[in-house]
Amino acid sequence: MTIYTHTLDAVPQTLPVGKVVCVGRNYAAHAKELNNPVPTEPVLFIKPATALVDLEQPVSIPLQFGVCHFEAEMAVLIGERLTSCNEQQAATAIAGVGVALDLTLRELQSALKEKGLPWEKAKAFDGACPISAFVSLQNIEDLQDQQIQLHQNGELQQDGNSADMLTPILPLLVYISQFFTLSPGDIVLTGTPAGVGPLAVGDSLKISLGDIIDVQTKIVERD
Repeated sequence: MTIYTHTLDAVPQTLPVGKVVCVGRNYAAHAKELNNPVPTEPVLFIKPATALVDLEQPVSIPLQFGVCHFEAEMAVLIGERLTSCNEQQAATAIAGVGVALDLTLRELQSALKEKGLPWEKAKAFDGACPISAFVSLQNIEDLQDQQIQLHQNGELQQDGNSADMLTPILPLLVYISQFFTLSPGDIVLTGTPAGVGPLAVGDSLKISLGDIIDVQTKIVERD
């Protein structure tokens, strides 16, 4: 899979495929809908590069592990190395913005959490991060005023705005860089608004970011 940024008048810029750093519970309403406490600092977890698949292709889900939930998110592509950075360095390092699904095997996640075990198996499995192409920041007036929507079979399920993030994007990149170096090609998923729910084979999804990105996909069963 090639990760790239694009503008209407520019040649795509290719970057290596890196890790995905995800932020849990970055929208208070989403934390509450799953009966989770609202965090006082970002909750971080990582998906490997093998979780990345093209959102414009049919998305396959592993039915043998139970219910799989959709979580639509704004994704930030990193173009420069960030280690213990400041907000100015973080802003310069953003190579593009896209949308992604943080697929979650909810039953498996709940079972692992009840046992006090890590829940990477529920979040980081192969194909757990379908992602769109990335658009240049030139096309986005304000990162913290972008509507994130997901329609499932024509019905609006998620409808949130990046203004509601508990930790905005630039402070979030600064925070992450204190723990994990972000390298060119890495992606940061910035959290999901309320309205997450189960997927079924045959579902049609439309995921959008303002009037900048609009991607449609289908859900299929993994072979």
